[in-house]
Amino acid sequence: MVTDCGKAFAEEHRPDIQSAFERAIRELSEGRSFWSAYIDIPEFALDTAAMIRSWNCARDSVLGALRSKFGAPLEAAELSAEAVSAIQEYDQKRQEMSGVLGPIVAKNDDIALVKEQAAGASVENAEADLKRLNLISVRHSEPANGLCQAVLDEKASKLATEGLRDAARIALDNYRQNVFPTYQQAINDYLQRFGAGFRVDAVNSVNTRSGSSCTYNVVINQIAVPLAANEGASFRNTLSAGDRNTLALAFFFASLEQNGQLANAIVVIDDPMTSLDEHRSVATVQQIRLLLPRVQQVIVLSHFKPYLCEVWKGANANERSAFMVRRDGQGSSIAEWDVRQDSITEHDKNHALVAQFVSTGDPALERPAATALRPMLEAYLRVAYPEDFPPSTLIGPFLNNKCVHRLGTATEILDQANITELRALKDYGNQFHHDTNAAWQTQLINSQELTGFCQRVLRFTRR
Repeated sequence: MVTDCGKAFAEEHRPDIQSAFERAIRELSEGRSFWSAYIDIPEFALDTAAMIRSWNCARDSVLGALRSKFGAPLEAAELSAEAVSAIQEYDQKRQEMSGVLGPIVAKNDDIALVKEQAAGASVENAEADLKRLNLISVRHSEPANGLCQAVLDEKASKLATEGLRDAARIALDNYRQNVFPTYQQAINDYLQRFGAGFRVDAVNSVNTRSGSSCTYNVVINQIAVPLAANEGASFRNTLSAGDRNTLALAFFFASLEQNGQLANAIVVIDDPMTSLDEHRSVATVQQIRLLLPRVQQVIVLSHFKPYLCEVWKGANANERSAFMVRRDGQGSSIAEWDVRQDSITEHDKNHALVAQFVSTGDPALERPAATALRPMLEAYLRVAYPEDFPPSTLIGPFLNNKCVHRLGTATEILDQANITELRALKDYGNQFHHDTNAAWQTQLINSQELTGFCQRVLRFTRR
């Protein structure tokens, strides 16, 4: 008896009946949507999922009680409080559903009346209605239903993305308002360090189809010059190549200041000497030296060896490396660069050469040492007397037109003994110089005589 009861109960509440219930509610909703075009049918909303959950809970509670009774048929059995509560909740939802669906079912008579009225309708109207219904059917069938849902999902995704975009735009605008004034000040600070005669003003960003861009004015002699203009003064026709490169360097160094990860950055500076004046080159070297301890690594590329030598001097001797690209057959290769050797001036090389000849007497050094004597004297005089012996000055005119004329005066340059000594050294050195002896390359050399004059030149240039 208990078994038959359990089977009958399970049969009445099997899952496909629940599916049929959901399908019936869905069809009822569709029918309501259709007939609401012809009669006034109240809207309804049923939470079928909640109804199914309550249904399943009540069913499972009853089936559990029946199974317990089946296991002990002679013992009295009662439903648990949980089972009673589940059944009551299920019954309550059934009553609520009946209350909701009652007014809908009551409209069947009105629907029948509409059908009678439609019986005498024209074929054209019926075909139009059929076509509309077929379209509705297609809309709610695959693949149209899936495609429509995909469109709706894309619209929702678009709205979400646009929300993120708007939030990012607000954050970016706030960032610009806070950063751009600081960025402008940093650029002008670097321009001042580079000795530029202009500054930038009104640094702002604009959004274009190609992305964010920056606009600014160049202020020259208190006159604002726009970045671009159809006519009149503009960035292109008011700044020289050197000024433009200086501005680019200022932008570069200022951008580094805004880098929150500067300590981990590897900074590459490519040929900063291009079109720069000498005083700006010195300032650039100074800024690179200041940058060295603040970043992980600085790589400087240039064709100008003296500039690189200055950068090299300011780097930590234990952390710096130098390489050069040199021709290798039809191509090129990278090799280690001896910066120290290229940092030695021509005067230092000549001095070392003459000193080596004096100490070793190497015959192979005779002619190179003799040739080096006059350049050594000229280099010394340019340093010792820069106002009276500027570049391109010859020793002869210097002696005759300046030293001799000012001998014994308050502006005396050399005394008589030094004038005589310098003249002797000059005359000897002229034998081995191309502009004073056409045969300078074949001039006979007396090794002992050369040694004496080399020693005298070394003494004179140490004064």
